[in-house]
Amino acid sequence: MAHFTIGTRGSPLALWQANTVKARLVAALGLAGDDIVLQVIKTSGDQIQDRALSEAGGKGLFTKEIDEAQLERRAEIAVHSAKDMPTVLPDGLVIAGYLEREDVRDALISGHGGGLMDLPQGATVGTASLRRQALVKRLRPDIKTALLRGNVETRLRKVKEGEVDATLLALAGLKRLGYADRATALLSEQDFPPAVGQGAIAITTRADDARARHAVRLIAHEPTRIALEAERAFLKVLDGSCRTPIAGHAVVTDEGIRFRGLVLRADGSEAYEEIRTGGHDDAAELGAEAGRAVLARAPSDILAH
Repeated sequence: MAHFTIGTRGSPLALWQANTVKARLVAALGLAGDDIVLQVIKTSGDQIQDRALSEAGGKGLFTKEIDEAQLERRAEIAVHSAKDMPTVLPDGLVIAGYLEREDVRDALISGHGGGLMDLPQGATVGTASLRRQALVKRLRPDIKTALLRGNVETRLRKVKEGEVDATLLALAGLKRLGYADRATALLSEQDFPPAVGQGAIAITTRADDARARHAVRLIAHEPTRIALEAERAFLKVLDGSCRTPIAGHAVVTDEGIRFRGLVLRADGSEAYEEIRTGGHDDAAELGAEAGRAVLARAPSDILAH
C-alpha cells in the first residue's frame, strides 16, 4: 500500500501542483517516489464548460468530489489551487498547510500585443472570472467581456485563434507550466488586485489524520498561511462566491501583515476598498474587520447571493 494517496484534478496545472507536493513530501519524509501516489479525480467544475460556475454552484464544484474521496478514505491528502476553495470546508476536512506562494499578479495575453490599454476600442476579453471582468471594465469601460472556460492551454489557444482579442490568467499558473513568455503584459497589484488565494497551493487532510497533518507541516510555508488566513477571513465575512467580484491580498513581512480587500460592482462602476495592518497573530481578525467595514459601506445589491 502507498504511504499516502494524493487526490487531485487532472488538468496539467493541477498535476504540476500535486506532483510538486508529492516531491516535497518524498524529500521531507525520506520516502521512495512510488510511496506516494496520485489519484486523479474529475470534478463537477471540470465537467461544466458551457456556463459560468456562478450559475452552476460556485467554487465548491472544483473540490466536491475530491473532498468526498478524502472523507471516504480513498485519499489522505488533496492538493488544490487556494483560490478555488470555498470559504467553509466540509466537516472533517482542514487546510493542513500551503506551499510558498508564487507571484500573485494577473497576466494579459493579447493577440494584439501590449497591455490592457493597448487593446483596440470595443475589444473582447475572454474570462470566467467576475473579478477580472469588473476590474477590466473599471479601467476600460468600452471593452466587452465573454465567458472563456477551460484549462490554461485551451484559453491560450483561443486567443491565438482569434476567438477573443485577449484573456487574463494568473501569472503563477503560467510560470508553473512554462508559459510565462506568452504574457504580453503584467497587471499591477494596485490596479488589478488578485483573487483571494491567487498563487497559493493549498493542501487539505482529514482533521483526524494526525499522520497526514504532520507530513504536510514539514513542507508548509508559514508566511503564506498567515496571508491566507487574512484573505479567507475577508471572503468569509462577505460570504464571497463566484457571484461577486471580490479581490483580497495580504502581504506578510517580518514586521507584520498588510491586507487590502476590494469589492466591486459587476460592471466596474463602483468599488469599495479597505486596508488593514497588524501583527501576524491578528491576520484572521484583520481580514474579518475589513470585510465588516465593506459590508457597512457597500450597497446590499453589490453582494449578490
